[in-house]
Amino acid sequence: MSRLGTVLALIGITLTFSACGYNTIPTLQEQAKARWSDVQNQYQRRADLIPNLVATVQGYAAQEKNVLTAVVEARAKATQITVNASDLTDPDKLKAFQDAQAQLTGALGRLLAVSENYPDLKSNANFLALQSQLEGTENRIAVARRDYIDAVRAFNTALRTFPTVIWAKTAFSGEKPMADFTASEGSEKPPTVKF
Repeated sequence: MSRLGTVLALIGITLTFSACGYNTIPTLQEQAKARWSDVQNQYQRRADLIPNLVATVQGYAAQEKNVLTAVVEARAKATQITVNASDLTDPDKLKAFQDAQAQLTGALGRLLAVSENYPDLKSNANFLALQSQLEGTENRIAVARRDYIDAVRAFNTALRTFPTVIWAKTAFSGEKPMADFTASEGSEKPPTVKF
C-alpha cells in the first residue's frame, strides 16, 4: 500500500470512529457527572446557609428549640451522606442521599413556618435576606436536579440505542446505567409553609 493509501485509510478509520458513536458514551457519562457536581454544589450552598438562618431565628424564638434542633440534626445528617460520581450507578446510595435531603427540606419548612409566630422576626433584615437566599438556592437545586435527570436520561439511552449500544456491549461493557432521582413519598403534596 502506498503512503497516500495509508493516509487515506487512517483518515477513513478516524472518520468512521468519530461518526460511529464511540465517544458518545464517555461524553454523556462525563456530562452526567458534571451535572451531579452541580446538584451537590447547590445542596452544599443550602447547608452553608442553614447555620446563619438558625442563629437568626434563635435570637427571636428561643422557645422553639425543638424546631431549631431538628434543623441542625437534619443538616448534619444531610451533609454526612455523600454520593460521588462513582456511586451514581447505585440507586440505594442515591435514595439515601435523597431521603436525607428531603428530611432537611421538611425541617427547613417547619423552621420558616415558625416565623409566623414572631412578627419582629418576619421584618428582620437578616432573616429576610437569608430567607430569600434559601428560596433562590431551592430553585437552583430544582434546576440542577432537572439538568442531572436530563443528563442521566441521555447517558442511559445511549447505553441502549444503536449505534452506541454496540460500544456499550463491547468497549464500555463495564458501564452501568446511572441512578435517577425519584420523587419522595408525599412529595405530590406541597408543604404547608406560611410566610
